[in-house]
Amino acid sequence: MVTVYGVKKILTMDGNCPFATHVAVKDGIIVGVGGPDCGDGWGKVLRDDRFAAHVMMPGLIEAHAHVMAGGVWRFTYCGHYDRVDPAGATWSGVRNYAALIARMRDLAAKTPPSVPIVGWGFDPNFLEGDRLDKDCLDQVSTDRPVVIIHSNFHLLTANSVALAQAGIDAQSNIEGVVRGGDGAPNGELQEFAAMAPVMSEARLNFADLADADAVRAYGQVARNCGVTTVADLLSDLEDAEVDMLTRETSNDTCAARYVPVMNAMRGDPATEAQRALELRQRSTEKLHLGRAKLFTDGAIQGGTAKLKAPGYFRMDDNGIWNMELDHFRAAVGALHRAGVKTHVHTNGDAASELAIDAFRDAMMRTPNADHRHTLEHVQLAGLDQFKRMRALGLTVNIFSNHVYYFGDLHRTKTIGPNRAARMDAARDAWDVFQGDFAIHSDAPVTPMAPLHTAWIAVNRLTEAGHQLGTHQKITVSQALHNITLGAAYVLKMDDQVGSIQTGKRADFTILDGDPLETDPARLRDIPIVGTVLGGTVTG
Repeated sequence: MVTVYGVKKILTMDGNCPFATHVAVKDGIIVGVGGPDCGDGWGKVLRDDRFAAHVMMPGLIEAHAHVMAGGVWRFTYCGHYDRVDPAGATWSGVRNYAALIARMRDLAAKTPPSVPIVGWGFDPNFLEGDRLDKDCLDQVSTDRPVVIIHSNFHLLTANSVALAQAGIDAQSNIEGVVRGGDGAPNGELQEFAAMAPVMSEARLNFADLADADAVRAYGQVARNCGVTTVADLLSDLEDAEVDMLTRETSNDTCAARYVPVMNAMRGDPATEAQRALELRQRSTEKLHLGRAKLFTDGAIQGGTAKLKAPGYFRMDDNGIWNMELDHFRAAVGALHRAGVKTHVHTNGDAASELAIDAFRDAMMRTPNADHRHTLEHVQLAGLDQFKRMRALGLTVNIFSNHVYYFGDLHRTKTIGPNRAARMDAARDAWDVFQGDFAIHSDAPVTPMAPLHTAWIAVNRLTEAGHQLGTHQKITVSQALHNITLGAAYVLKMDDQVGSIQTGKRADFTILDGDPLETDPARLRDIPIVGTVLGGTVTG
C-alpha cells in the first residue's frame, strides 16, 4: 500500500523540486514527490488528505538539546522566563529574590524533611541586588540541602548545609568554588568539578534525569514543537541505558528519532573511542548511536567561558577548562583516528581556537575526508575561525537562542555591545559553510522550539526588543534550512532525513501557515498542526 499525503503546499528543502503538493510513502520511505499522481506505479494508493489545508515541511530537527529537558521538571523551575513543561502546564518566571525564596519555601513545606530541596533554571543576572548566595538559601532551610541549578547548568548555588555535607569549606582548593569577603565559600559553585560534591549530597545526578520516564517526556517536548529527530548532546550510554533506549525507541508511541551522543570524557581516550564504535553497531531505525561529546569551556553568562582579548566586559573572568588540556587533545586525536564523529562544546572564542588547533593536529596525523566533527555553540567564533573550521572539514551548531534569551545581558554585561552584535554569527556561517550547519536551543537551557530558534536567527531581537546587530541576520529560507537539512548534515544523517525527496524517510512536520509567506516577525507564531514519522501520523 502506498499512502499519498495531499497538502496545500510542501516546502521540500530539495533544490531539484523545491515545492510540491503531494508526497507518496511506502514502507516508511518517500517514493514520490510532486502532484496527485506522484505515487502512481508503486502499488495500490491510499489518499490521505487530512492536512489538505496545511503546509508540510521536512520533520524539524533539534540537533543540540538534552534529555534533561524531559526529566528536569521533576524539580522546581526557578527561571526568569515563563516556561511550559512537557505536560503543557505553564510555570511563571521568578522576577525577584523574594519570589524565589517563597517558591522554594513552598516546595520545602511539601517535601519530606529528609529530601533535599532542588530548583533549576535560575539566573542571578536577571535579578536586582546582591548575587544569590548560601545566606539567601539558608532562609529556605537550615537543616537540609537546598540547591539551585543555574539556567546554564554550569553553575549552582547551595545553602550552608549542602556545603557542609559536601565538605566544601575555607580549606577547599577546588577550582570554581566562589568565596566571600571572609575567604569562606559563599555558596556559588562554578563548573562540574566544584558542583559534583554538592550534587551528590543533594541526590542530584544528571544521569538520573535520562531514565525511561525522562525519555518519554523528552519525546513529548519534541513532538509538541514539531521535532521528528532530536539529539541528546551528553549521555553516558552504559549498557543498561542503551537497552532502555532500544526498548523505548522501538515502541510505536515513540514519535521522534533519537540521537544520544556519548560522553567520551570519562576514561582513557582510546577506550572511549572503541566504546563509541561498538555503540554504533547497536543503532536502529529510530536510535542512532556512535557519536562522541567533549567539553572545553563553560558558559558566557556564568563568566566561565574562555574568551580571547579583550575578555569580559563588566563581569569577572572566571573562565574554566572542563577538561585538562592534554586530556582534551588526546581525546580529540583518539576519536578522530578511530573515525568517531565528535561534538565539542565551545562557547568562547578561545575555546573555539583550542578545538580548531586540536583537530588540525589530529588531521595532520590521520586525514579523514568526511568526519564532520562539530563545534557546538561557537557563540563568539569569528569569521577567521569559521574559515579555518571549513578548511579542516569541521562544521558548527550555533546557539542562536542566546540572542533572544541572554542578548540583553551580553550587550550590557558579559561581552559588551560590539561583540554582542556579531555573536552567534549565522550570516558569517552561511557565507562560509553554505548552509551545512545548524542552529539550536540547547534545551532545557532555553525552550526547544525550532521555529522560534529560526525566528531568532532571522530577526536577532532580544527579550527587551533590542536589535542585536543586523549584519548577522539570515533569511527565513536559510533559517528553515538550518533546522532541517542543515541540522541533518551536522548529525551526519542528511542521507536519511532533512528534506522531502525520494529515498529518504517519510518524516514531516505540518504547519498552519507558510513560513515563506508569513511576515518574518511572526515566524515563531505559526502553529504546529502535527508530525509524521516514517509515514505514520504521530501527533
